[in-house]
Amino acid sequence: MSTQAEIMTFLAKYTPELARQLQGARVKLQALFPQGFELVYDNYNALVFCFGPTDRASEAVLSIAGYPKWITLFFAKGKTMEDPTGILQGSGSTVRSIRLGSPEELDKAEVQSLIIQAIQPHLAALERAEPLRTIIKSVSEKQRARRPPSPLQAMKKKRK
Repeated sequence: MSTQAEIMTFLAKYTPELARQLQGARVKLQALFPQGFELVYDNYNALVFCFGPTDRASEAVLSIAGYPKWITLFFAKGKTMEDPTGILQGSGSTVRSIRLGSPEELDKAEVQSLIIQAIQPHLAALERAEPLRTIIKSVSEKQRARRPPSPLQAMKKKRK
């Protein structure tokens, strides 16, 4: 199976709307990274697309993750970034994020400013990198549901 075909099987686990949003955000980020690597992780919690100058996850700059009800844009070094509008979320030691309502939110000026700020320190490495290459890094055998529970499933869960 080709890499793209495998990614389509990952996306098919989501509702059609969320799959469209995740793929739309992915396409927008791919446009920002004509060179470098897109690393794909179909993890226990989410489907994640990381972008960076090398195939090492530790050098990822940005990532987009799909959860059952939303997509999130992650900044690998978000804690050190200037966030004048206060849109970055999180309290971890390094990563910060923005929950996106749609891929179009990536086009907002305040989000674009943060994306540019995140990419800036990696520009030289990205310019030296080969054309963007997608690599599926891992697929977890055990995964949480990629779709929110149906109303019937939610009622059954509450009864337990």
